[in-house]
Amino acid sequence: MTALVAQLRYFVRSAWLGLRSSPMPAAVAVATIAVTLFLVGVFALLLSNMSGILERFGREVRLTAFVDTGLGVARERELLGEAKRLAGVEKAEWVSREAALERFRERLGGDTALLDGLDENPLPASIEVELAPAARTPEGLAGVARALAGLRGVAEVSRGHAWVDGYTRAIALLRSGALALGGALALAALVIVTNTIRLAVYARRDEIDILMLVGGTRTFVSIPFLLEGLVQGVVGGLVALALLYAGFAFVGGGLQDALRFVLGHTDPAFLSRGASGALVGLGAGLGVVGSAAALVSGLRT
Repeated sequence: MTALVAQLRYFVRSAWLGLRSSPMPAAVAVATIAVTLFLVGVFALLLSNMSGILERFGREVRLTAFVDTGLGVARERELLGEAKRLAGVEKAEWVSREAALERFRERLGGDTALLDGLDENPLPASIEVELAPAARTPEGLAGVARALAGLRGVAEVSRGHAWVDGYTRAIALLRSGALALGGALALAALVIVTNTIRLAVYARRDEIDILMLVGGTRTFVSIPFLLEGLVQGVVGGLVALALLYAGFAFVGGGLQDALRFVLGHTDPAFLSRGASGALVGLGAGLGVVGSAAALVSGLRT
């Protein structure tokens, strides 16, 4: 146990001395990781907010099942209960004929005089169905629509495949773009960080050779460099997160006003704790992988 603690102390001390002895390469590595993760974070922030907007729109994708006239109160209640229990249905609401006519009046605005000549309410009662997230696809919507149409007392089901198809395409496009850009930026950062850390390995080549001559294994020699990469990655991730938060706070008000102007009411949100932690973790991973890649060629004899 004492030997293990002594080794850990040596590794930490060696990593610290390595960072102090080569401040310029370390600073370049931290800056490279920070810039890369900042760009990734900007895209992730945009993706997160745009996905939230699309998710809100997705909740507004609904099916309307118009029911037959003359159904008794008991059957109406049964029908609503059956609709709520259908697979893919998150919420179902009964809309009476009177409520439907009142909604129609509100939509007409100042033209309600057009309805004054009606002898009776021509609008049927209906059931408005809100889809569960998993069913907000063309296939899921069609399945729920077929199930609704099969219920006794449902006369017609109104649906909108084109809108749901556009919704799912937009989500898929955002996710594909995030993966493509994130992968390209991560690869570029990995190459730059690897070359930067390789410079530190070469600068301490004499020290490494001495350690290996006195019996130091490759693993023993490599651990301090991996710790250096880990520290550089974490610091770079924290710097990127701080810059991202500062930028979000600076433009947040303008962004909020713009989104409200375009969409009515949407408040931009910063990355969640999980996403923020993942960003810092990605920086740590880049530092460690970059160090490992640099060591593969730097420790060749």
